[in-house]
Amino acid sequence: MRILVTGASGLLGGTLAGELAARGHGVVAMTGRRPALLPEAPAGAASRPWRGTAPCRGEILSLPADLRREALGLDAARLASLAAGLDLIVHCAAVTGFDLEPAVYRAVNLEGTARILSLAERAGPRPVPLLHVSTAYVCGDRSGAVAESPPAPGTRFANGYEASKAEAESLVAAALGRGLPVAVARPSIVVGAWTDGAIARFDNLYGLIRLVTEGRVRTIPAAAGATLDMVPIDHVVHGLTDIAERMEAAAGRIFHLVSGAPVPVAQLRDLALSYPQFHAPRFVPPEGFDPAALGEAEAWWHARVTGLYAGYFLRDPRFADGNLRALSGRACPPVDRAFLRRMIDHCIARCFLRGEDVQRTSG
Repeated sequence: MRILVTGASGLLGGTLAGELAARGHGVVAMTGRRPALLPEAPAGAASRPWRGTAPCRGEILSLPADLRREALGLDAARLASLAAGLDLIVHCAAVTGFDLEPAVYRAVNLEGTARILSLAERAGPRPVPLLHVSTAYVCGDRSGAVAESPPAPGTRFANGYEASKAEAESLVAAALGRGLPVAVARPSIVVGAWTDGAIARFDNLYGLIRLVTEGRVRTIPAAAGATLDMVPIDHVVHGLTDIAERMEAAAGRIFHLVSGAPVPVAQLRDLALSYPQFHAPRFVPPEGFDPAALGEAEAWWHARVTGLYAGYFLRDPRFADGNLRALSGRACPPVDRAFLRRMIDHCIARCFLRGEDVQRTSG
């Protein structure tokens, strides 16, 4: 297949572009205007700029474009040429920060999604199927069972990112109603690869892990029984590839790409305690947490980082993942203590987290 992957300068989109090329698909990797990271072609495959022709098998063509601009910032001829040479679009591009202005979420996560849907629907004599990458946390502040179904009306969200992704899903659902073949994939919290914990970028949750293990954040408000669903990136990428290669069967369905075994936040303290150089967090009930009682430095970090993740330490969603199992038979490998140690050990090996040169203290 000839596949357009948006957001290919990001962690997930770039990794997916490489995996699709390794599977023999031709990939157009859509990046930002000034991409910080380009996807790498697999060994023996070509990688070059897109010049208006469709990619060959195993080839990655990079295409700078801008979701915030009409026609993605491309002239009419280039846009038509791009659309005519596609069999599938995988829309990974999004802004994922939790503290952005509403206008930023709207410009990229909503209006950008609308432009990609327009590209798919107006591609030529037939629309191009679309696989839209969302987040499992469009469930909002819910705990308990979360089905692979549209977000419930009246859902309360922890941040603008979750809300924008839920609204983007409504645009995708409307396109499905107009006859566009679409599927939605919802990863949970993406972390390192299952085999060795490796990840190309230490983004999002990793920043909080670093602050905690360094002792800059010592106290975290957390509800009893709260969990984090952390999913290895290789399971997410393989799941996306399974869906992409089975779009005829996948169209119209929602797929949770999740661990299926969320980690109780209380276990994260035990994990930190198993490393002598780490500080261990102190989890306190939300009703007993007073930010004003924090020291000046920790209060600063709470306002800018810890507080942004507060919603994730207050809920226990249990995501169904039967649709991927039914489609391809794939299930996530165990996200257990051994995996979490591989993930942390990789961070230490890459000098993102401290090695055993500092004495631990416990919060």
